[in-house]
Amino acid sequence: MTLSNPQRAGIFAILAMVMLATRVNHFAALPDASWAVFFVAGFYLRGSARWAFVLLMAFAVLIDFFVITGQGIDFWSHYCVSIAYWFLVPAYLALWLGGSLLRRMYRGLGVRELGLLAGLLVVAVSVSYLISNGSYYWLSDTWMAGGKLRSFGGWVENLGDWYLPYLRTNAMYVGIAAALHVGVTLAVRSIHGIATSADTRSVRG
Repeated sequence: MTLSNPQRAGIFAILAMVMLATRVNHFAALPDASWAVFFVAGFYLRGSARWAFVLLMAFAVLIDFFVITGQGIDFWSHYCVSIAYWFLVPAYLALWLGGSLLRRMYRGLGVRELGLLAGLLVVAVSVSYLISNGSYYWLSDTWMAGGKLRSFGGWVENLGDWYLPYLRTNAMYVGIAAALHVGVTLAVRSIHGIATSADTRSVRG
């Protein structure tokens, strides 16, 4: 599967729009798709991290900036924007690398690829979750509010509270992307088959 530059640009634009539509409110009825966006981008835009990953990361920060300042809150004083916020870079990179590794191992539609998708998604989301949740818990001053004290047991409890919802949300979005991938791949094969058959009949005629 080789994508042309216009195709890569089109996929990037679609993924950016999905992130814009869902990231504006992390707790809306439509969950934030940012994590899934970086995983899917790693698959389709593998080899383009120098521009695609950087632009997606910058776009994510820009969305957060406008959402926070749009509420009349200074961006740098918001509780989410601490030193832990910048750990989103390695967290999102883990998702990108998961998708990129899937692309490297991809050989076409098959049960093997489905297994790889499931396994790599779980690993990528887990690593990303450990980085983002761990950095927020241990580095953000939010956890010190109300006299709370940090502890390893408290962190493990917090990990358990949010892990499955994050995994479920990303599995849903990546599942949709996988279904679209299968549909488009089969449609392209069908069109190619029809065109080949028509060319063959034309030659014989």
